[in-house]
Amino acid sequence: MNYSDLLALYQLHLFELLDRSRAIHQAHWPEAEVQLCTLLSIKTGGCSEDCSYCAQSARYKSGVEAERLMSKELVMERALHAKANGSTRFCMGAAWRGVRMGTQRFEQVLDIVSDVSKLGMEVCVTLGELGADEAKALKVAGVTAYNHNVDTSPEHYPNIVTTHTFEDRLRTIRHAQDAGMSVCCGGILGLGETIEDRLKMLEVISGFNPPPESIPINALMPMPGTPLAENPQVDPLDLVRMIAVTRIAVPKAKVRLSAGRTALTDEAQTLCFYAGANSIFYGDKLLTAKNPAAEKDLHLLKKIGLSTQLPEPSMSAPEANPCCELSPASSESSCQSIGCC
Repeated sequence: MNYSDLLALYQLHLFELLDRSRAIHQAHWPEAEVQLCTLLSIKTGGCSEDCSYCAQSARYKSGVEAERLMSKELVMERALHAKANGSTRFCMGAAWRGVRMGTQRFEQVLDIVSDVSKLGMEVCVTLGELGADEAKALKVAGVTAYNHNVDTSPEHYPNIVTTHTFEDRLRTIRHAQDAGMSVCCGGILGLGETIEDRLKMLEVISGFNPPPESIPINALMPMPGTPLAENPQVDPLDLVRMIAVTRIAVPKAKVRLSAGRTALTDEAQTLCFYAGANSIFYGDKLLTAKNPAAEKDLHLLKKIGLSTQLPEPSMSAPEANPCCELSPASSESSCQSIGCC
């Protein structure tokens, strides 16, 4: 969906926007279900990148200590715990610039993925940049989806990260899609961006061909020691608007209410679900930031009448639309008609 159409939606009276997003949500997701996902940092801290929101960068004095890659035994223990608590997707994140074939750490990750994939949950990883060969190896090992957020608009991106480019991120997403993995790709609100930046980010994501399987919408949790430590909190109604526009722009994607939920009341979270969110990160921790307690999440979902989604560990990646050129090959959308991709 192009920027001008996204802006027209965003500027609607909030109730009209919610009416539209709710109708689209019910048409594509009538089951009133929410996917529970658990995110585990399997390698924390010491990252060489300079993402200005991230406490795991070695460039900032955030108090996050660099750790080695977790053992397979410990990861499996956490995965089994997540499954027992109702999670249907297990996401593993590593604070690296990227991974390369033939390295010991990548071989260890492949071994971990192979075992986790046998537990009957969807398996998602976020390991930084991927080449084509690394993406194929992850798919063979059992990865269901690869997470690689674009974070913000192409124009604002250099203000947030300088050690890699927006195009680098799109290249990794293309490799993941070409390997047959689903893509989980979203962004972060609160990085000092404008409304235009938020919508241009969504313009890029909604133009992916095939479309992303899931779209995390994060609200910045300012981390001490990072350049964005003093940024103000995102207005909850701005978050609701962004979720609603995302639901309309990419109807078949899961829209994940991600980082920042600790700052939301139950009422604000409920409005996010009404607007079109149907996935959450669930558990005690979200990489290095707090996450609402599992019992509280389950209580809220029960109170508002939402059930939990079953896993689809063997789900197929979304299919590419043959009317469009494959995207993302660049930050420019290749599709001229709204809704083509």
